[in-house]
Amino acid sequence: MSDFQLYLSLGFKHITDLKGYDHIIFVVALCAIHRLKDWRKVAFLITAFTIGHSITLALATLNIITYSTKLIELLIPITIILTCLINFFHKPSKYTYETEKSSLFRYPVAMLFGLIHGMGFSSYLRSLLGREQSIWQPLLSFNLGLEVGQLLIVVIVLVISSLMLDVFRVKKHDWNLIVSGIVSGIALTLILDAEFWK
Repeated sequence: MSDFQLYLSLGFKHITDLKGYDHIIFVVALCAIHRLKDWRKVAFLITAFTIGHSITLALATLNIITYSTKLIELLIPITIILTCLINFFHKPSKYTYETEKSSLFRYPVAMLFGLIHGMGFSSYLRSLLGREQSIWQPLLSFNLGLEVGQLLIVVIVLVISSLMLDVFRVKKHDWNLIVSGIVSGIALTLILDAEFWK
């Protein structure tokens, strides 16, 4: 296995690892108001998040920025709860234009939160790099692995949402409240259990 494949695999495993489910539930929260037919909107949303976390993943891995790991571990579940709160106030419209207009602010928010998550990703990546002479290839392949894993999570969430909304006829607003409520509850436990308080 080449170094590229190794770090690609490690990035994929890192974001899909159920032990580190904080990033998974954040992606779930981002997708909570959407279904499969909204894939273009979700693609833009995830791209905004990706741009954010790619920037700080690179900067932190290169030691250009420094931060408190305990603080970032606290901020990540806070971003999850804030995303869920945004979801709670989302009102689906019958008109596409109104839905797009009311959702525009979600993109810069996703990018901003991505900056925080990128620092969380970098802690793991830096522990893997060891004595690597050049970190650019590992950084790129690890980030690509994160994206592949992230897209897999998105597809699974959107398929489940579409089944619940289109097949089982759950109301979109109710489904949003259920998913966002569960995710925010999990995030709250992460906040309360964070090392930051100890």
